Amino acid sequence: MEQKKYKIILCDLINPVSDNEAELIRNSAVVLKNNSEGDPGQDSFAFFENGKAEYILNRYNSEKGTDILDRRDQLMLPAFFDIHFHWVQDDVRLMPKENLLLWLSEYVWPYEADFINSEYSRQEAVSFGKKLLAAGTLGGACYASIHGHTVDHALENFKGRFAAGNVLMTMNSPDYLTQTEEDAVRLVEEKSSEYRERYAATPRFALTTGPDVMKACSEIARKNNSFIQTHLSETEKEIEAVLSCYRKIDGFEDIKTYTEIYKRCGILSSATIMGHCIHLSDEEYELLSETGTSIAHCPTSNAPVKDSGLGSGLFDFRKAEKAGVKWALASDIGGGPFLSMFDVMRSFVIQNRERGIDDATYVKALYRSTAAGAEILGLNKICGSLDTGKAADFILIDSPAEKEKESAEEILKTAAESRADDRTQYLDLVQSTFFGGTELYLRKKNND
Repeated sequence: MEQKKYKIILCDLINPVSDNEAELIRNSAVVLKNNSEGDPGQDSFAFFENGKAEYILNRYNSEKGTDILDRRDQLMLPAFFDIHFHWVQDDVRLMPKENLLLWLSEYVWPYEADFINSEYSRQEAVSFGKKLLAAGTLGGACYASIHGHTVDHALENFKGRFAAGNVLMTMNSPDYLTQTEEDAVRLVEEKSSEYRERYAATPRFALTTGPDVMKACSEIARKNNSFIQTHLSETEKEIEAVLSCYRKIDGFEDIKTYTEIYKRCGILSSATIMGHCIHLSDEEYELLSETGTSIAHCPTSNAPVKDSGLGSGLFDFRKAEKAGVKWALASDIGGGPFLSMFDVMRSFVIQNRERGIDDATYVKALYRSTAAGAEILGLNKICGSLDTGKAADFILIDSPAEKEKESAEEILKTAAESRADDRTQYLDLVQSTFFGGTELYLRKKNND
């Protein structure tokens, strides 16, 4: 079988440049070049150049081994990064959520207990991996259950660039989901040594993970260049419970803030992703900034209960940026009700706009759903945008018909708000998902 040197995609495109800029090209031809060094079974394409279709097609007209995909009615965007989601919570994402701690104990933890069954876990991972492709998500950081095989099954079945970690639960947890400290540390050592930068040491949160375990696991993560991920200051009741618990533990009696607990346990680092961070003091932002710790902002999960969220509040991205803290958007499945990052983008913009915060734009939301997530995972030189030389990881959605009148902001707004009346339909937005230039997902239309 002849190996193709180039692929050309005829489409419109929007390429995120920064929080305030996105490049829009109509009637574009995007040239992908095969970098797989002669092995047709390992095709890996990168972005090579783009320009107006007529110009590009004339230049490549005589090139042999060129595939041309005519998608002129579609719009290319970088594939999404979702830097905080619980793949083992897919079936509880629409359960009642009036209280975070109650939701965990009544719905989440009993469901996660089912993942002790390895075959069940594998089947669920296969299914969830297909949903990620349909959502256009090819990278991120995910939480598994306490069972080691749930990390294996995620990394085996999620196509793209993901880090995964088994949650650590050594105290204040139900008997059926409680690990001994020795077992928890041993599991982190095993998986971190095996997967290295694809693994994340994952204390569920300070309330369920003892300080000795967090200290040991943070050291293991640093040794193996693994990530660290956990939750911080999602609700005020959570903060009260955590501080009350830790002030009874030797060495933490004088603790003043939730973030300080993680600091003393060695959790904060440039390889650490903190979920939520809604109720932080200025001093806590300073701690995150000093240590290079990043934040995963989950607007659909934190949204009001009437919008299928947990009602936790709204992350202050302006404070984070002023403090110099990196952040990106995330779905937080199952606290978040829907996997689509388009829904997450919409929620981010709408919730901020309702509070008069006008710099929460769709251009910013796209950047924080793609390039910013790639940067947090150390992949921004490889992917996260449509820039020349980066891996051809992208999605195609239907492009608006009126091509002369719309800006990148208007086009993204149209796409992100197109399913607001029925959010269950967001997964039909993505028409194709490409990883390394190979089309891994193509949406079927009209049951074809």
